[in-house]
Amino acid sequence: MRIDLLTREYPPHVYGGAGVHVAELSAALRGQADVRVRCFDGPRPDGGPGVTGYGVPAELAGANPSLGTLGVDLQMAADVAGADVVHSHTWYANLAGHLASLLHGVPHVVTAHSLEPLRPWKAEQLGGGYAVSSWAERTAYLSAAAVVAVSAGMRADILRVYPELDPERVRVVHNGIDLAGWQRPPAGDEAADRTVRALGIDPEAPAVVFVGRITRQKGLPYLLRAAALLPREVQVVLCAGAPDTPEIMAEVRGLVDELRRARGGPPGDDAGVVWIEQMLPRPDLVAVLAASTVFVCPSVYEPLGIVNLEAMAVGLPVVGTATGGIPEVVDDGVTGALVPIEQSDDGTGTPLDPDRFVADLMGALTRVLEDPARARAMGAAGRRRAEEHFAWSTIAQRTMEVYRSVL
Repeated sequence: MRIDLLTREYPPHVYGGAGVHVAELSAALRGQADVRVRCFDGPRPDGGPGVTGYGVPAELAGANPSLGTLGVDLQMAADVAGADVVHSHTWYANLAGHLASLLHGVPHVVTAHSLEPLRPWKAEQLGGGYAVSSWAERTAYLSAAAVVAVSAGMRADILRVYPELDPERVRVVHNGIDLAGWQRPPAGDEAADRTVRALGIDPEAPAVVFVGRITRQKGLPYLLRAAALLPREVQVVLCAGAPDTPEIMAEVRGLVDELRRARGGPPGDDAGVVWIEQMLPRPDLVAVLAASTVFVCPSVYEPLGIVNLEAMAVGLPVVGTATGGIPEVVDDGVTGALVPIEQSDDGTGTPLDPDRFVADLMGALTRVLEDPARARAMGAAGRRRAEEHFAWSTIAQRTMEVYRSVL
């Protein structure tokens, strides 16, 4: 069986969970099928066999980014001749899969990592292109042979947003985690210690760590407000970059400055707030996680959250919002804590009572930080949960079952 995976992100150009998913899934599938990967961001001379990268056509280089996306999709659709199944990831590649299905007569499988109607803030980023991205996603979903949801919560969202879909076509296959690549370094690892100290982190002090893009759905402003209420000795480590818009970057920068002032830091002093804007190589990020006390995921929209799995695999307790697929990852009271939230139903996920959400987030973090022994036990339970439920070998088997069902 030949499977063509269509995606915007693929190494080395990975900036979010969908890119991690495709990279790991393609590797896990290669022992069971002929896998071809078609991705954005130009040629991949070092991408390995079966990987083809495409650039935006020169004629569309200055156009709205959504049109450049469609230009790449057309190239992908033309090249998938000979595939048995095409499998697209995110709206960027959904239309490529849809057109390939029509053109070549092969089934199209979509994996839903997020839904455009539930990310209305993207209009800030794409302008009128948001209407294009929404149209591309809707068209692909309603015509797909199967839609894979990365969580049961995501499946419910899909059927709510696209009620025309036959529920039998929407399957749940969770995201996975590379257990070998995400594990705590051995005690006393000097290289890991040097890495975190060079980044400005004190591995001897308690730390709350956040990892994610600076986008509305990740809820970073709520975390920064909650962190102002944490004890001064608790470090706040933000692995946060790739802002969606200059406006949200300016908002986050202002909140970080406010947090440092609130913690008593003079100008130029980070006051225990370590902001790492660049994307860290995996070994460095593992070292940062291992040097922290608790991982926090304050998202207001999160279909599953691979970052939570990564933190659990490294042995960290996770404090996360009780929304989307997070409750399917975090076992409340066992591997971490879920923070309750009442959300607007206008598609933004905005907390109806932001002050209460901030207070509840701070309270959950404080309870974990105040009991280091329990935090370590939660981290160990998280690693076990990752091993038992989210190994990529298991995810690949379930994905192959979906492929066979549409042939």
